[in-house]
Amino acid sequence: MAIPRLLVVDDDAETRSMMTQFLQQNGFMAFPCETEDAIRHHLKGGRVDLILLDVMLADENGVEICARLRREQDVPVILVSALSADHHRMAGYEVGADDYIAKPFNPELLLARVRAVLHRANRSASLVYRRSIAVFRFAGWYYDAKRDEVTSPQGYQVALSRKETALLKVFLANPHIPLTREEIAAALDVTGETQGTPDGSGRAIDVLVGRLRGKIEVDPKSPELLRTERGTGYVFATDVTVEDSA
Repeated sequence: MAIPRLLVVDDDAETRSMMTQFLQQNGFMAFPCETEDAIRHHLKGGRVDLILLDVMLADENGVEICARLRREQDVPVILVSALSADHHRMAGYEVGADDYIAKPFNPELLLARVRAVLHRANRSASLVYRRSIAVFRFAGWYYDAKRDEVTSPQGYQVALSRKETALLKVFLANPHIPLTREEIAAALDVTGETQGTPDGSGRAIDVLVGRLRGKIEVDPKSPELLRTERGTGYVFATDVTVEDSA
């Protein structure tokens, strides 16, 4: 198994060095970065499995960087910040962050969160190493991840919300693999929106699946593509092919 490659992005040299060394000592390949340009240099140069991104950089904003990265690819991002209020966390989740860790933090907690995000990413890894530059075909449908366009077998475009698109991508990455509601919720970061509500994430997933079915199924009440897997969750019950986007 390849050793995970992580980027540690922080404008404070001491914090950046401490986090990088700690991750290296715990079996990761960790590389320090200070700016968005440095992040992009690493992304162009090879595989990156996760980015630890500070929110308050010297001349840049980590949330805005995360949003720009999300338009191009799905490399996991954990935001790290001294801002820990709920609205700060939700701002991070809204732009697609996989997790949000408040400073100061216990290094062992950081390690656990990194491993958890990597585990989720591996569980639902993209067929093109999580880069959103591919075209996916399934049951006559066509999804262009680069352009973020979904086309029906009849040739017309179907508008999906951001969350519906994210859910579709999770299933496209895992055809014929039953996924639990918890796995889906973790991948979509919906648990942050339902904290304090018992089984809230499960109900949120059921609602989201219902919405997606309403847009891609011939008969949403008798789904052929996105089926319920009793005792587990849901399964995308069709073959998926992938090709490079034009």
